[in-house]
Amino acid sequence: MPTILVVDDDPDFVEWVRLVLEPQGHQILTAPNGQSGLRLAEEAQPDLVLLDVIMSSVLDGLRMSQQMRESAACRGIPILMVTSIANTDYAELFPTDEYIHIDDFISKPIAPQELVARVRCLLHP
Repeated sequence: MPTILVVDDDPDFVEWVRLVLEPQGHQILTAPNGQSGLRLAEEAQPDLVLLDVIMSSVLDGLRMSQQMRESAACRGIPILMVTSIANTDYAELFPTDEYIHIDDFISKPIAPQELVARVRCLLHP
């Protein structure tokens, strides 16, 4: 059973992800911010991380993705960045001219079938 770590501070979104992905045979772990998400990723070694951008700080998710790249324990874990930053006043803070350590990016809101398809692609490249 593939394990997916959902790092997002929105409990409704986290529960929605659980409702969509658990019936697909995935185990869901959760963390509300980048700091606890990184710690859990290092301990649990999930098969995939779904990562929000804006959590305890505006670019918390970007910071976590960078820390995962620097961590030998997390470097190989794929990251699907799932965010609504494009629809906020913080959109201009999101770096577009530098390498970001993610494997895929999707904007909220997401259709359930789109999430399942993206997860499937990252788990079975």
